[in-house]
Amino acid sequence: QVQLVESGGGLVQAGGSLRLSCAASGWTFSSSAMGWFRQAPGKERDFVSSIDWSGGLTSYADSVKGRFTISRDNAKNTVYLQMNSLQPEDTAVYYCAGRKGRLRRDHADDYDYWGQGTQVTVSS
Repeated sequence: QVQLVESGGGLVQAGGSLRLSCAASGWTFSSSAMGWFRQAPGKERDFVSSIDWSGGLTSYADSVKGRFTISRDNAKNTVYLQMNSLQPEDTAVYYCAGRKGRLRRDHADDYDYWGQGTQVTVSS
């Protein structure tokens, strides 16, 4: 049974930092690209960042480039999202996603597995 469990969300003031984690199980994580997406109230789910199976290639949405960093630990079956300089517009539910392929993708439709999401709220 595939599971993706996010953690690390919470309430933070503008300018602060959070580190999201996503623990994966039930499929071959080390051979799979991973991604983070977010959805604010009343909006569509948007791409945030992705990473290939090895961790060597990453991609970021323009809105988070330079502030967020994606990484992974294949020994722990975990992907991370370090979020710095958070702003109120970063407030959303953040979702971890996994795909069966090795190459990173930036579209939600390319992902096969999803976590339940973790709330990130940034106050001004």
